[in-house]
Amino acid sequence: MAKRADLTEKRVERKSSPLRVFKTVFWSFFGVRRRADNQDDFAGITPVQIIVAGVIGAVIFVTTLITLVRIIAR
Repeated sequence: MAKRADLTEKRVERKSSPLRVFKTVFWSFFGVRRRADNQDDFAGITPVQIIVAGVIGAVIFVTTLITLVRIIAR
């Protein structure tokens, strides 16, 4: 049991990089993550980081869709 507690503490100690936050949000858009991977990714990431990355990801997604529709509609 002590070993599991040590692993949990190590997960929390990891510092989240912007790339890690964007990777987590990217995979969340698809919804194809295992629970263990989700818990590991969310350890050390603050809700503000997730919200900012989500908004940026949504803007990129919508911009890409608009661009593709304009290219196809020509």
